[in-house]
Amino acid sequence: MKEILWLGRGGQGAFTAARLLGAAFSAKESGNSALAFPSFGPERRGAPVRAFTKLDTREISDRSETEKADYIVVLDETLYSDSLTDLLKPDGKIIVNSGKPGEDRIITSDAESLASELRLPTVNTVMLGILSAVSGVVSEEDIFRAVEGYMPEKIREKNKLAVHRAYGEAL
Repeated sequence: MKEILWLGRGGQGAFTAARLLGAAFSAKESGNSALAFPSFGPERRGAPVRAFTKLDTREISDRSETEKADYIVVLDETLYSDSLTDLLKPDGKIIVNSGKPGEDRIITSDAESLASELRLPTVNTVMLGILSAVSGVVSEEDIFRAVEGYMPEKIREKNKLAVHRAYGEAL
């Protein structure tokens, strides 16, 4: 099973990205299962939010929060800390929305700049595109289908472009 932990702030779309990833994976092949769920404290914009995506080729019965992740995706750089590496599986990686250089198991990308250029209010689909390229768990086309099925029509094309650009830059 692949487990992804999403860290963001209320309103940044961490749970939306977790759901899109799950939808893309489960639609990819018959028999694929996905589970996506949020975990947050006081419901207010800007408060820290955790979301989880679990992906497997068989039914997922473990509905608990991820303790050790294959990938941790940090939508807001202020939520990053070195202690996050303790939450990774041995080959796990952390993907951070940051203009600073990455190191070892930490991949950084200035997702904020790309989202701003595309006039998107959040970086969630940019980070989803990066995760897709880095992990290979779903393709760019798989995410496009999920966006078509789960996002309002008026924002689909911008978000698909964000995925496409981020995917290409991450490769």
